[in-house]
Order: sequence, then C-alpha cells, then structure tokens
Amino acid sequence: MAKPIPRLSPDQIQRIIATAWDDTPPFNAVLMQHGISQGELVQLLKRELTPNAFKLWRARTGGGKPNAPMKRKPRGK
Repeated sequence: MAKPIPRLSPDQIQRIIATAWDDTPPFNAVLMQHGISQGELVQLLKRELTPNAFKLWRARTGGGKPNAPMKRKPRGK
C-alpha cells in the first residue's frame, strides 16, 4: 500500500494535477518535480478529481501502471 499523501497546499495540488495530465505516464515527471510517488499520485488524484475525470486519467495512463499500453475496447457489431 502507498504511503499517505503528504499535506499539500491547494496550489501544490493543482500543480501536481496539471503535471499528471500533461505526461503519459506522468509518474516520473511528478516524482522528479514534486516528490510524489506513483501510489501517492493515484491516491491524490482519486481524492481530488471527480470519478469521471479519474477514470479518464487512468485510461489515459494505462490504468495507473507505468509504461503500460493503453487498452482498447473491441468494437461491437
């Protein structure tokens, strides 16, 4: 289980979220810029984003796993 998220100001939270949305996968950039691990980032985004936005972010980053390929749904007939 990931470490608890450190206390962050609203401004810091906004910068971390912006960094997470900019890169695919964003974990290395967030770690280097903000000192937040992958587990802490997932916890933070789950807490701060709406459920739909979090789902979109997870899908965009390959389900929250570093370097995972994006999954596509098979097309129905």
